[in-house]
Amino acid sequence: MEARVERAVQKRQVLFLCVFLGMSWAGAEPLRYFVAEETERGTFLTNLAKDLGLGVGELRARGTRIVSDQNMQFLLLSSLTGDLLLNEKLDREELCGPREPCVLPFQLLLEKPFQIFRAELWVRDINDHSPVFLDREISLKILESTTPGAAFLLESAQDSDVGTNSLSNYTISPNAYFHINVHDSGEGNIYPELVLNQVLDREEISEFSLTLTALDGGSPPRSGTALVRILVLDINDNAPDFVRSLYKVQVPENSPVGSMVVSVSARDLDTGSNGEIAYAFSYATERILKTFQINPTSGNLHLKAQLDYEAIQTYTLTIQAKDGGGLSGKCTVVVDVTDINDNRPELLLSSLTSPIAENSPETVVAVFRIRDRDSGNNGKTVCSIQDDLPFILKPSVENFYTLVTEKPLDRERNTEYNITITVTDLGTPRLKTEYNITVLVSDVNDNAPAFTQTSYTLFVRENNSPALHIGSVSATDRDSGTNAQVTYSLLPPQDPHLPLASLVSINADNGHLFALRSLDYEALQAFEFRVGATDRGSPALSSEALVRVLVLDANDNSPFVLYPLQNGSAPCTKLVPRAAEPGYLVTKVVAVDSDSGQNAWLSYQLLKATEPGLFGLWAHNGEVRTARLLSERDAAKHRLVVLVKDNGEPPRSATATLHVLLVDGFSQPYLPLPEAAPAQANSLTVYLVVALASVSSLFLLSVLLFVAVRLCRRRRAAPVGRCSVPEGPFPRHLVDVSGTGTLSQSYQYEVCLTGGSGTNEFKFLKPIIPNLLPQSTGKEVEENLPFQNNLGF
Repeated sequence: MEARVERAVQKRQVLFLCVFLGMSWAGAEPLRYFVAEETERGTFLTNLAKDLGLGVGELRARGTRIVSDQNMQFLLLSSLTGDLLLNEKLDREELCGPREPCVLPFQLLLEKPFQIFRAELWVRDINDHSPVFLDREISLKILESTTPGAAFLLESAQDSDVGTNSLSNYTISPNAYFHINVHDSGEGNIYPELVLNQVLDREEISEFSLTLTALDGGSPPRSGTALVRILVLDINDNAPDFVRSLYKVQVPENSPVGSMVVSVSARDLDTGSNGEIAYAFSYATERILKTFQINPTSGNLHLKAQLDYEAIQTYTLTIQAKDGGGLSGKCTVVVDVTDINDNRPELLLSSLTSPIAENSPETVVAVFRIRDRDSGNNGKTVCSIQDDLPFILKPSVENFYTLVTEKPLDRERNTEYNITITVTDLGTPRLKTEYNITVLVSDVNDNAPAFTQTSYTLFVRENNSPALHIGSVSATDRDSGTNAQVTYSLLPPQDPHLPLASLVSINADNGHLFALRSLDYEALQAFEFRVGATDRGSPALSSEALVRVLVLDANDNSPFVLYPLQNGSAPCTKLVPRAAEPGYLVTKVVAVDSDSGQNAWLSYQLLKATEPGLFGLWAHNGEVRTARLLSERDAAKHRLVVLVKDNGEPPRSATATLHVLLVDGFSQPYLPLPEAAPAQANSLTVYLVVALASVSSLFLLSVLLFVAVRLCRRRRAAPVGRCSVPEGPFPRHLVDVSGTGTLSQSYQYEVCLTGGSGTNEFKFLKPIIPNLLPQSTGKEVEENLPFQNNLGF
């Protein structure tokens, strides 16, 4: 018993010594290896066994592995020879972009015993990219009054290479008027300026076409060209001048796309087109053009894409203000991206040992690394696990942690442990990441099948064919062998009225679902049921998922006309006064469709009409309106056939028949049989003529008698032939006609006679309605009676 205790103490001392040596070696300077980009795959880099001072067999026995933060494995370690080989061809521009030097860190992990060595792969740049101008043609407008020595900004070229292989010089095709000055922006970028050598004369030369060449510093050098077109303009003596030459702004990295960053402003003392300023970027990189956009009129700078502090912290933009005469000014905008705590800590698991035999001594269960892409306190992390577990976390170098057992495990007490590793940063607000590790002590059937989705939604178009495959469910089991074989089944429905057995079936082996009969959307729009997945372990475990079936509508119902009724009964006749204005609402056709969606969208069309062009139909609401003014020539009776069509594919339709009767006024009573109206009107006219003739004769005799008496009394006869005499007017005789026939009320008529003709001729006959228009004249009454000519005179 004492010997066992002594051996256990010796093993623990050896383990602590190895961990201490691993931490001390990892804290030393990293191993550095150099390789040129585009080097072929399989290129030999070094022999790790020699670099680490280990034998080839010892290197393999200690379980040496390469651990990297990169998503791709760019290095390959030969376990037989200990050689470190290049696993794939590297592209420095893709890996590091403009950053120089391009360093790819990685770690050498020795598991038995645990030891970490830091190493770096330096990727050297080669001259594999030529300078490229974003615009193949650069246009400039220069005034002829420009003094020699004036400089004009040109678009700079882009070169993805770095160092000596990057952009180094610009040249322009030989000419007597211009040369190129190359300037350094102070950030490692150069840009060209076009300098005028002598005075321009637009009358001599109005346009120049020059070739701008960008050269890099590689060997041999690469080049790119752009065409510079210079248009010589008349005088414009004031260039745009920015209010400020430098704008500095700070923008949080979570600023929404489209938000304004800053507004730049320039002034130009010229007028007209020479004073109109347009803002644009000058020699902007492709990344700037993808991230920002500027309003050419207002000078407002907006975000075009989301900012990311972890990718780029500062943007330097040069904005050019150019007037209509071709003169320009520039300003610099420095955008500092401020970091926010928008990245959760990441846990990168390097190794996991499971299952672990019970009664084992202290064992390394997992090795992982913590990473947070934020900066400052936002990137500092704290790592922890639950307190009631027999495991402890031990920090190592480079944010590495090891999860080890605190004491031997007992399978009878726990068959598995679910360990949640919680990583919290120190930012505001604090973000955390939880990573779950399941450690098995022995293999039992302790995992139930898990569906890929907790619920499934399937779509089936109505009127489907029986036995149609409508979808599938899928479940997986984390166990192995027979414990992972899954069988699918339909569970009893919760709704006892749902005939699930006659609606769907499931394939027990693969989870395919089939519709057993044709579905009708109008009867059943949706139904749901649960499916179960059971493994073949002992005892068997199972799980279930919800399946919802949505029936899609098909255009299988025609529109139904609600109004007017089309049931074969007496047709519905609509009365329209002949005095109706264009656009007068006659009636409205109302229809419905039992389908849904666009299959129920209805449109209306006038299919037939007794007189085309008299009535119009609104296509979307079914309103029937008059299309023009009605006239006496239009027929009294009209028949309209309206087509109602849905928007399905193919469309379905129905028709509705309308009867329209034109009447002289709504004062006429409605005639059930429109054909009898003319006879009734003629009878009324005869009665009125006879009555008026009788009254007129009596009135004429009275007038003659009155005139004879007056002549006897006066020596001088008064002139005859008018409706009044100087001494006083004739009394107005009114003919009262009661409301009979087609008239709905009583009317009075004033009669005047002509004198001197020897005949009893009517001069005029006009209706008087004193109750309706007490102050109106005969002419006003005549204008306000729409049916004054219905008497036949």
